[in-house]
Amino acid sequence: MDIHSEDDFANYFDQSILDYKQGSSRLQKKLPKMTQGYFDFTESCFEEGAIEKKEKQLMALGISIYAQDEYCIMYHTKGAVQHGCSEDEIMETIAISAALGGGAAFSQGVTLAMDTYDYYSEKT
Repeated sequence: MDIHSEDDFANYFDQSILDYKQGSSRLQKKLPKMTQGYFDFTESCFEEGAIEKKEKQLMALGISIYAQDEYCIMYHTKGAVQHGCSEDEIMETIAISAALGGGAAFSQGVTLAMDTYDYYSEKT
């Protein structure tokens, strides 16, 4: 990713997450029952339980990197930062995902996930 200024980061990361939310809202208007069921399910999956919220965000990030899901990489990196994850924890998550997903997971992790981490950790 070739992003040069703080404004470019804000435009890319925040806009990407906003795009996801807007797309979700559009689908929710047409398919409210299905969409609400999905939202309720995923929200309950990320509630505090035997596994802390921070670790759940790291698991989701690792899976997102493996699946090369750019929106989820940004969303769950942001979530990990909001729950207090360190740069080292993000990097170890990238490493585990790359160990299973090879070069594609590695490249997504060292670019998009780390760029997102840098952006959101500086905002908090």
